[in-house]
Amino acid sequence: QVQLVESGGGLVQPGGSLTLSCAASGTIISLYAMGWYRQPPGKQRELVAAISNYGATNYVDSVKGRFTISRDNAKNTVYLQMNSLKPDDTAVYYCTRYSGSTYNLRIGGEYWGQGTQVTVSS
Repeated sequence: QVQLVESGGGLVQPGGSLTLSCAASGTIISLYAMGWYRQPPGKQRELVAAISNYGATNYVDSVKGRFTISRDNAKNTVYLQMNSLKPDDTAVYYCTRYSGSTYNLRIGGEYWGQGTQVTVSS
């Protein structure tokens, strides 16, 4: 019943910006922590950012100061604003909904989106 749909990916030049959206259905996201993961080509999935139901956030060191996770509970949507993009940011980005109000930094959530491709290249 729970569905997460990512959008907003694409090709951008280094230094550019991109905003990803995660639209949720079948769940009220205000009750849950949400997160963004990414999987670069040939590498393991990694946590990018997470946000608790009350707004506490956590970011992987490599994106601190460049990425911002936010949520609009009225729209049942989570966003990832990405600035100063680097080629190393190239990955498939996935949205996840955790099973509770707080995020787990060791594992992902119980529901996942299909992913959206972000490519940073000249």
